[in-house]
Amino acid sequence: MNLLPRNEHNVERIIRVLVGAGVLSLAFIGPATPWGWLGLIPLATGLIGSCPIYTLFGISTCPMKPTNGTTPR
Repeated sequence: MNLLPRNEHNVERIIRVLVGAGVLSLAFIGPATPWGWLGLIPLATGLIGSCPIYTLFGISTCPMKPTNGTTPR
């Protein structure tokens, strides 16, 4: 079992990085609230490509890879 399996689609990763950076910017710009530090979570999971909650519940948004040489349906 892999500790950090890749379970996020590339589009989802980009969205997480953008949202995470936007929320993180709230810690420095705008209302300058400590809640902006929560942006580190989507930023980190987007950069790593693995979401611990997805792993916990067995969810994956990655496209399926063929296992026996056939194309997935």
